[in-house]
Amino acid sequence: METGFLQEQRTLEGDLNSENSHQNSVDFLMNWFRKRSIFVLAYGTGCGAIEMPPTFTSRYDAERLGIRGAATPRQADVIIVSGYCSYKTLRRIIRTYEQMSNPKYLLALGSCTINGGMYWDSYNTIKKLEDYLPVDMYVNGCMPRPEAILEGFIQLQQEIGEGKASSWEKYEENYEFYRKNQEAVLGKKVAPSYEADWYLYDGGL
Repeated sequence: METGFLQEQRTLEGDLNSENSHQNSVDFLMNWFRKRSIFVLAYGTGCGAIEMPPTFTSRYDAERLGIRGAATPRQADVIIVSGYCSYKTLRRIIRTYEQMSNPKYLLALGSCTINGGMYWDSYNTIKKLEDYLPVDMYVNGCMPRPEAILEGFIQLQQEIGEGKASSWEKYEENYEFYRKNQEAVLGKKVAPSYEADWYLYDGGL
């Protein structure tokens, strides 16, 4: 049984406009290119950021799967929320996510992004990331090892290839819902303040 690239090549050569296909040829090719060229924003938001260097360097070599880092939100396809998320960090994650071009995807690591984890009763961390931004893929663990992160990326690639990863559309269609939840914890001014020294409490929050 052929797997991997050979299977994908056979699919490309097949009739993609049949009744059994929910994607036309152009959509299939675009999604195939997208899943093989994923640029991840180099932005560590929590304790799970410590797992990023080994994932993207020689031992696990995420680039062999078409996954590599990007320096700015304008260049990135994926943002990783790597663990617990304080209110101050949430402001910047929202700002960064909204600067990214569509299509864009969000990968969430650890139990903290699902239910708050060990910080579930904290006064300044969110409990469920899904209430504030749409999540394409969760990777469990505290923190997940590079093998688990790569598995999460592979599953995300599969959903991108099938045209099922569309959380950015969900964010646009349900923007009022997300905005209401964001304002509930951050106030009416969701965007971070850049008018004062960010080391100061009143300017940094």
